[in-house]
Amino acid sequence: MAPQSVPDLMTTRPAPVDVIDHIARTGVVPVLTVHHSMDAEPLIRALMSGGLTAVEITLRTEEGLAAIERAAALDGGCIVGAGSVRSVAEAEAAIDAGADFLVSPGLDDQVVQVAAQRSIAAIPGVATASEVMRARQLGLDVLKLFPAEAIGGIHTLGALAAVFPDVRFMPTGGISPSNAAEYLALDAVRTAGIKRAKSALVLPVATGMSIALSLMTLRSKRRPGTTARTT
Repeated sequence: MAPQSVPDLMTTRPAPVDVIDHIARTGVVPVLTVHHSMDAEPLIRALMSGGLTAVEITLRTEEGLAAIERAAALDGGCIVGAGSVRSVAEAEAAIDAGADFLVSPGLDDQVVQVAAQRSIAAIPGVATASEVMRARQLGLDVLKLFPAEAIGGIHTLGALAAVFPDVRFMPTGGISPSNAAEYLALDAVRTAGIKRAKSALVLPVATGMSIALSLMTLRSKRRPGTTARTT
């Protein structure tokens, strides 16, 4: 029997601009730290059943890459990103595993360059005006504000947005369902990060459905054109 062909990720992976547009349309991006890669599929399917078709899986555990690979192999049109990308090696590994976009805690020129070379959307973390300026020099206009609450929350975001009107922010760090609406009310916000699903996911389907329901509620309250990023 002839071996089955494997789809070329570079031809099936969406373009960076399409990934960003998809995230904006979806409105909510669950960020998952998965301790057992086998949990990725049932959890993501549960989230997808609730209309959540963009997900970020962090590289904070040894199972992160395997979970991304499992998630990327699912059908149904889910956009899969890699979070906590801190080096070129991690960026390359995540892309090879099938990630559609990369999210980093800070701004690393080399990670951004690798993403550009491989036609992958990069969303690096920034905390200062200088970092935003450097990111703009690299051609980026969607950035992760991190750690949002620790550096002044909506006040810092508002100050940055005033001098960088062409940038959209994804605030993460200290964001919860109780304060997400404040962030989503700002025109400069494309995504707000709310911590979710960091356990070992003993009951992934039940957990996923619970998360999906709570995030759907948040999604229904968002302003058009904004996105809630849940971490």
